[in-house]
Amino acid sequence: MRALLESWLFLGIILIIALIAKNQSLIIATAFILLIKLIPQTDKLLEMVQLKGINWGVTIITASILVPIATGQIGFKDLLEAFKSPVGWVAILCGIGVSLLSSKGVGLLSASPEVTIALVFGTIMGVVLLKGVAAGPVIAAGLTYCILQILPFTK
Repeated sequence: MRALLESWLFLGIILIIALIAKNQSLIIATAFILLIKLIPQTDKLLEMVQLKGINWGVTIITASILVPIATGQIGFKDLLEAFKSPVGWVAILCGIGVSLLSSKGVGLLSASPEVTIALVFGTIMGVVLLKGVAAGPVIAAGLTYCILQILPFTK
């Protein structure tokens, strides 16, 4: 019973922090989980969200990234141009690097579930206090940006 009350309190605090920070993604995510908790016998649903939620999120993010291809804004010509510029190569390498790091991260979470709370807390702090965004492909873009700030060919 204590753990159940603690989970409500913890999620409530996260929701308050999200509201104060005006972080829409965190507000929606926390409210969604709180709503699921209100429904009796939803342990299986919460477990499914825990196990598959990251994959669903990555799928939605990937779909949004593919929209410019679907609308014709980006085509093969643009892909070929990426291979012709140093900036394109940095972005390609960062995309590869982030996907490799992410696979190791998923393995870490499976092997050490206690790391999850530290990651969740760190992500919440980064999103709320530093106006960060919790999204994988965006990390690749951020790494690309950082590298481009350092390398001389981008100045």
